[in-house]
Amino acid sequence: MNLLLTNVHYTSLLAGDEGYAVSAPSTISIRDGVIDRICHQSEFNMSLEDFDTILDCQGKLITPGFIDSHTHLIFAGSRSQEFEQRLLGASYQSIILNGGGIHSTVQATRLASEEHLIELALPRLDSLIRSGCTTVEIKSGYGLSFEHEIKMLRAAKALESHRKINVHTTLLAAHTVPKEYQQRPDDYVDWICQDMIPYCAEHQLADSVDVFCESIGFNLKQSERVFQSAVKHGLSIKGHTEQLSNMGGSALAARYGALSVDHIEYLDLPGVEALSKANTVATLLPGAFYFLKETRKPPIELLRRHNVPMAIATDVNPGTSPFADLRLMMNMACTLFGLSPQEALRGVTNHAAQALGKQNVIGQVKEGNCADLAVWDMSHPSELSYQIGLNSLYCRVVNGRLDYV
Repeated sequence: MNLLLTNVHYTSLLAGDEGYAVSAPSTISIRDGVIDRICHQSEFNMSLEDFDTILDCQGKLITPGFIDSHTHLIFAGSRSQEFEQRLLGASYQSIILNGGGIHSTVQATRLASEEHLIELALPRLDSLIRSGCTTVEIKSGYGLSFEHEIKMLRAAKALESHRKINVHTTLLAAHTVPKEYQQRPDDYVDWICQDMIPYCAEHQLADSVDVFCESIGFNLKQSERVFQSAVKHGLSIKGHTEQLSNMGGSALAARYGALSVDHIEYLDLPGVEALSKANTVATLLPGAFYFLKETRKPPIELLRRHNVPMAIATDVNPGTSPFADLRLMMNMACTLFGLSPQEALRGVTNHAAQALGKQNVIGQVKEGNCADLAVWDMSHPSELSYQIGLNSLYCRVVNGRLDYV
């Protein structure tokens, strides 16, 4: 399919701290899913007969399609009652002892069929789509057994057949130690490294492997074993690191060439320097910070000073970030963490693309890139982080095909 977008103002993300630029009225030619040519409206000289569809955008703003590079979109059950219990003073430990917490999500997810998990995920995905997403990363991690981790990854990949969306999958079997292995965490790590990772790599069920490296998750030695297995089997590395304490998980992940480390509220200077050296993305998850009423902010100034790319993602999950709205996360990143609207836009486009290892394919309005775009009924990109709740998305272009929301 060949698509022509006319009378558009596209957004360019400039180098360094130079911000972004909005073009004069332009034309974007898309052929076979790729941006073929971008030119000033007055310079367009192609035959209109070459195009299957021509869309006059009437001066609307175009950005790269948004990328949510960290989600837990596939799960069953609700933890709204835990939210209420915490507001009434219950501790997380007491909730766990009464059968709540992540293990309640694991139980509900194990009981759900693959088809039901897809059905439950679609409204969440639709919300992300309405916020401009064309690509979403989805983690496993609520199955914690061979059958149910595979079921989650298959459900995630199946979403591409239900919506116009690009899905990247991540194996997060190292999310927590399941009850069956509660007293044998090293045996569980053995199983992940020897069974789970090789199977997912062989059957192309996951693009990356993630680990929750934390005092209530997996220690540095266990995390390193998972990273080593991922590298051995040709899978990329991501990490849940420095969310609750400074264990050095980010620096460890960077040494293994991690695409991103995520949360990073307790990241220190040596960790930032390790990310900078490895060109690893720091993914900010303001939804979890807000929902858990955290007070320790990510070291934004250190990340800026050392030129560490910052992505922004929803972390949508039932326990700590029940938000399926990437523009809300952009606003939170600005208001809670002090990012500029330009940094926020970069955080859901080219930096988010880098967090998936796709920075040369998506995340920019650029000739030769995949035609994943968002068309907005607004005049300036700062509005994307400014006003929440109004549906200003006019349409998306996904793999070169129009999709009206």
